[in-house]
Amino acid sequence: VQLQASGGGLVQPGGSLRLSCAASGSIFSINAMGWSRQAPGKQRELVAVITSSGTTNYGDFVKGRFTISRENAKTIYLQMNSLKVEDTAVYVCNADVRTEPGGSLFPSWGQGTQVTVSS
Repeated sequence: VQLQASGGGLVQPGGSLRLSCAASGSIFSINAMGWSRQAPGKQRELVAVITSSGTTNYGDFVKGRFTISRENAKTIYLQMNSLKVEDTAVYVCNADVRTEPGGSLFPSWGQGTQVTVSS
């Protein structure tokens, strides 16, 4: 299973970015997909997650600024608005994947995309 993330970059405070993540490989189904982030010297934290039924959950720091959405079973987006300097981090896409009918779910992680918020 591969998770390809894109859309990171450099943006000024108050700006916006849209991240995308596409899953590929031997996938029967995906239960949930989402984003975590890790800044230098800090622990990884949940940004947002969306389930196969469309239920979403966000980290407390998001406060309505980010929106996660799902284009199809294997592609998600994270629209980030009103970005702050403290949002600077590597954003990593992850998914809970089932590779065969009735099989166990296992977590899969992408390589991440850098988001830098700076003036």
